[in-house]
Amino acid sequence: MKDEVDNYLHYLVVERGLAENSVQSYRQDLMQFVDYLQNHQLTSWGAVDQFTILSYLETEKKAGKARNSVIHIVSSLRKFFQYLMRLKRIQVDPMQKIATPKRGVHLPAVLNDQELHRLLAVPNVQKKLGIRDRAILEVLYATGLRVSELVHLKLQDLHLEMQLIQTLGKGHKERIVPIDVVAISWLARYLDEVRPALLKQTKTPYVFLNSRGNQLSRQSVWKMLKQTAIAAGIQKNITPHTLRHTFATHLLENGADLRTVQELLGHADISTTQIYTHVSHEHLTQEYQKYHPRA
Repeated sequence: MKDEVDNYLHYLVVERGLAENSVQSYRQDLMQFVDYLQNHQLTSWGAVDQFTILSYLETEKKAGKARNSVIHIVSSLRKFFQYLMRLKRIQVDPMQKIATPKRGVHLPAVLNDQELHRLLAVPNVQKKLGIRDRAILEVLYATGLRVSELVHLKLQDLHLEMQLIQTLGKGHKERIVPIDVVAISWLARYLDEVRPALLKQTKTPYVFLNSRGNQLSRQSVWKMLKQTAIAAGIQKNITPHTLRHTFATHLLENGADLRTVQELLGHADISTTQIYTHVSHEHLTQEYQKYHPRA
């Protein structure tokens, strides 16, 4: 059964061109389901019916899986069984009668202006890695890049004279994103003063490097941001995606069009972008209650 999953994941990479992170999320969902089936003495995909799947989903819910995680599992199983049907590995698709749960509205954490300024002020820019970290924070907030897009930025992707950055997003979709002059100034300082020193004897096309001169990892950016948020006294759960959320929310609060924000974020579906309108409306409500004399 695991061999069939491996074949499917290979298909997603080669035929569909899915990004590594997406393929890994499918792998996790499907391999956990295989483990469940084997624990229940089911050894072939043809033996799986809708009741097996319903029982599995109920087990995941009782184990504390979030609604959106269960929705992702349903989506992964639905696409996998469609794949098996196309190859005639199974005669009946057990997902046909499985309804997808409604997605819960999850309002992402967003930094207000004071929190953002405190966060940006933390890196010690008297040190080389402090300049690098400040440049990373500025670029994330200025562009709304995903952390995976940030660490894969190459020198050839920077068009700073035109105030633009080129990036490759989910599904290998390329997009051009503007970058503001403040972020450009910190990025230019990093490129001039820090990156050559970090390179040492190595050669790499990537913009952001670790202390050994290699491409910076996603985990390193996460760790840096967590430590920076703690040092800034921010109580919220801060991740690189928080700066992406903040970027989008601040644009909407200042009058940007939803379609424009969708393009800047690289969302294929505008419904994904609409979550930020909830955040923006929440901000408006807070401001109303704070300043209206009758609130």
